[in-house]
Amino acid sequence: MSAHDLDTRRQFLRRAAALVAGGPLALQSSQALPLAGSDYRALVCVFLYGGNDSNNTVIPIDSAGYAAYAAARGQIGAGGLALQASSLAPLPGSNLGLHPGLAPLAEIWKQGQLAVQTNVGPLLRPLTKAAYLASVAARPPSLFSHSDQQGQWQQGVSGLLVPSGWGGRIADLQGHTAVPAVISVSGNSTFINGATTAGLVVPATGRFVVSGFGANPATNPLYGLFARLMQAPNDNTQVHAAANVMDQALQASGVLDPALSASGSTAGLFAGQTSSIAQQLLAVAKMVEARQTIGVARQVFFVAIGGYDTHNNQLAQQASLFGQLGPALKAFHDAMQQLGVGPQVTTFTASDFARTLKPASGGGSDHAWGSHHFVLGGAVRGGIYGQMPQLVLGGPDDVASEGRWLPTTSVEQMGATLARWFGVAASDLPTVFPHIGNFASSNLGYFG
Repeated sequence: MSAHDLDTRRQFLRRAAALVAGGPLALQSSQALPLAGSDYRALVCVFLYGGNDSNNTVIPIDSAGYAAYAAARGQIGAGGLALQASSLAPLPGSNLGLHPGLAPLAEIWKQGQLAVQTNVGPLLRPLTKAAYLASVAARPPSLFSHSDQQGQWQQGVSGLLVPSGWGGRIADLQGHTAVPAVISVSGNSTFINGATTAGLVVPATGRFVVSGFGANPATNPLYGLFARLMQAPNDNTQVHAAANVMDQALQASGVLDPALSASGSTAGLFAGQTSSIAQQLLAVAKMVEARQTIGVARQVFFVAIGGYDTHNNQLAQQASLFGQLGPALKAFHDAMQQLGVGPQVTTFTASDFARTLKPASGGGSDHAWGSHHFVLGGAVRGGIYGQMPQLVLGGPDDVASEGRWLPTTSVEQMGATLARWFGVAASDLPTVFPHIGNFASSNLGYFG
């Protein structure tokens, strides 16, 4: 067993002990109340690890905007990163287009169900360029650091280091459920763990059962003994806590394994897609399809795809990643419509940060800040939200001289808008997003 594995287990046991003891892990929740509404709703977070280059994700296609973009990005073949205007997928009715690999999302735009949130990132409060330059204290800490900015996006708390994420804190408000309300199909993450509840990690493919008890563990007497041992009292707090978490996982596996191991009625929509992100979203589609059996009216899912740290060979690398992401998101969107829950499931993207508008050596770009993201689903009111930065190196929106955009929308505002649709009451928003009161609005208008 590696040192990393040991450290991970120690963290798990500490968290589990705190859950059983009722001690605060970070942000103390108000009294847990069921989320508003009795209909089924789900949020699906698609995290792009590494810092996606949003300057080549959403691109101006009007003559003046594209000219500014191309001048700053530089031409392909000369070390530049500017995509050809003719290759972009237009968003009709706007002056923006998408990377050609994301052309499937343009079809969702035409349905009026794709929102593009521009220039969003971690902020302590609204910030001007002058204030940024004048005071380090005005800035979120550790800007341009992968781990720190991944944490701030997933924690939903700019400027504080906390072990809970905003997906998990939403689950705190829901209270205890037999199957956890927040599930990751991409390993453990800060996003899925709350202050008083722990998220569940399931595989994208294969069985979700305890190994060593055969193909059908429920029929194995040893499995029954094992399950009873998990429920037995123990004076050791950490052992008891770990057993409680394992017991919940065993109960959840009995419900989720049949759904995850089934082919699912929407599998045909993902035909030919073998990428990890497609398989993860197919697994989510299977769990949504089994929502009545699972018995949870509100669910939060976390899926992820890595490889976006494109310091070198960015054009080819991003094209490959978007060639996986675009079709997978479209297939999942179509799957939700086929299941009849299109208006009840909202998917959104997130990432560490954007990348510099100015190319770096090696055909890549460096770490930046404000980025553009997508929100899609049957309940989404399609359109462009927020304020696009001026694509001028050293310009009014650039905190340096490489094209690092000062966000005009905070992660908390984006998350709070999604949380309100999900059923989080306005009075509970500060529990999920403690800094939301620093901003003028907690509703950016994605939903009618």
